[in-house]
Amino acid sequence: MSLTPRDARRSVGEAHRIVVKVGSSSLTRTDGGLDVGRVEALVKVVSDRVASGSHVVLVSSGAIATGFPLLGLTGRPRDLATQQASASVGQGVLLAQYSRAFSDQGLTVGQVLLTADDMTRRTHYRNAQRTFERLLEMGVVPIVNENDTVATDEIRLGDNDRLAALVAHLVRADALVLLSDVDGLYDGPPGSEGARLVPEIRDVTDLSDVSIGGVGSGLGLGGMATKVEAARIATAAGIPVVLAHARAAVTAVAGGDTGTIFVPTGRRTPTRLLWLGHASTPQGRLHLDAGAVQAVTVRRASLLPAGVTQVDGEFTAGDPVDLLDENGHTIARGLVNYDSAELPELLGRSTRDLARERGPEYEREVVHRDDLVILTGVPRD
Repeated sequence: MSLTPRDARRSVGEAHRIVVKVGSSSLTRTDGGLDVGRVEALVKVVSDRVASGSHVVLVSSGAIATGFPLLGLTGRPRDLATQQASASVGQGVLLAQYSRAFSDQGLTVGQVLLTADDMTRRTHYRNAQRTFERLLEMGVVPIVNENDTVATDEIRLGDNDRLAALVAHLVRADALVLLSDVDGLYDGPPGSEGARLVPEIRDVTDLSDVSIGGVGSGLGLGGMATKVEAARIATAAGIPVVLAHARAAVTAVAGGDTGTIFVPTGRRTPTRLLWLGHASTPQGRLHLDAGAVQAVTVRRASLLPAGVTQVDGEFTAGDPVDLLDENGHTIARGLVNYDSAELPELLGRSTRDLARERGPEYEREVVHRDDLVILTGVPRD
């Protein structure tokens, strides 16, 4: 039976393991630079929740906004290299302030910097899971951020909201709280005449009349659209989500009546496949014939060389690639087992013939079914 909005809020308050995400604008001054008072207020909320017996993972933006004034810049940089330089400077300052504030509460913090690529590769995501688990077992508060000093697409998207949703799934969290500079989800631009707060979202169909365009402050790049997408990811995996203003953090984390509650709509799926579907950037495309499309989407079989008709892009074994049907529509994403340079000679061939001609290592799949995720809108059993 699905949860009611009230039940979903109660489950947030009772969650044993919770992920809290805070945006740049909730931690920094309007002209850039860290607002120590805001950091200390957030730390007190998290520390109180830990003291109650919960595990808390903190996903924190703010590295770039903290760093650029220290480099003599008057505003958030637009070019990637300067953003990365600002993140490099700001991340250390941000973590140092968190360390001091949490230490005053008797807690130790551990920094975890992630990229999407880290989490789509099997060994990497398992290492991340083990690291989080051990930190939480030892009473440490993990502080997570995108690895902005090396990120490319992620740093331009400013999408720590999505990162938080994926981390919530990775650590098997019971709830996700997104703290922002708005009071919740509105049915129009916040502050505009007639715009009303939407207190609950039971299903994605509830979003049909909600305006989610635009971005937040000039310090962070995450807008309402990224927060809604984060809520979609988390709730589809069975995790309730609260979106609220940072000043209402105490009430939001306690499952009180503030902001917008997003009610879970699905069940948990394998963590790595969630990352593969939502956080990976495809490095190439494989075109499939009708039989291969049927095998992949309906029978949930692995993709074999015989079913691939064309290869686009340059990639190496282990990279994510999109799988396309005969009409050019993307139907799935998977981790490929071959380099793009060697695949064309294998197309249309059976693995048995390839193994006989080239050796047993060529009897492997192009994409194994365990490394493949079907994307939204594809027919299912």
